[in-house]
Amino acid sequence: MSASRSTTYKAAGWIAVIALFIWALTGLELTGFQPTTWILTKSMLSGLVHPDWAYVYIPEGEDLLRSLLETLSISYLGNFVSAVVCIPFAFWAAANMSRFRAVSGTGKLFLSVVRTIPEIIMALIFIKAVGPNAFAGVMALGLHSVGMLGKLYAEAIENMDMGPTEAMTAVGANIWQRMAFAVVPQVIPDFISYTLYRFEINVRSATLLGVIGAGGIGTPLIFALNARQWPRVGIILIGIIVTVSVIDYISGTLRKRIV
Repeated sequence: MSASRSTTYKAAGWIAVIALFIWALTGLELTGFQPTTWILTKSMLSGLVHPDWAYVYIPEGEDLLRSLLETLSISYLGNFVSAVVCIPFAFWAAANMSRFRAVSGTGKLFLSVVRTIPEIIMALIFIKAVGPNAFAGVMALGLHSVGMLGKLYAEAIENMDMGPTEAMTAVGANIWQRMAFAVVPQVIPDFISYTLYRFEINVRSATLLGVIGAGGIGTPLIFALNARQWPRVGIILIGIIVTVSVIDYISGTLRKRIV
């Protein structure tokens, strides 16, 4: 009986997936390809396989290396700001740091609200406030990452061993002593690992934010795309791929040694 019921559930699940797929396709308006599609595709592929190597370094002006360095700076500063700011919110949201469920619940709700706002929306808001520059990108990444890092930090706090904290409470230690000698030593490795992981994501996000004017490599990329300078687009994409790959490798190696 249970096997028959399991088969029925699987069949119903597959039917639901197929029905959703068909429903999604019916909402698409397939207009076909434009007459110039193949010409543009050929030009784009030709430019991508023949990148503009001269753009890598230009002594007297903007080049690939300077734009990538700005992207890394935006990512690092945004990550640093969020890693520091989210710590009190993480303790606020951790269920084992409060006697009342409502306290940690409001903390979790706050972090959920913050991380549901995309970086692009935050960047557009900060661009209106401080102008289209790298500072807007730093603030957007920093604020958005507070929600994500705060959630991960809170989970690390909730998963720690409460034995040392209870032992220090039994001998009369105050809250600051418990934090310094029982809580922080346990959660620091996880905090560093999550921060490095978030830095990987922020490098990619900083590239996207540059497209809307928040600084970084995305700005020259969108200019090159609009001007259809495919060789320059090719070298910029190569620079992004190499940079992200190197950051991922270094971050992954460090996280394996820390955790």
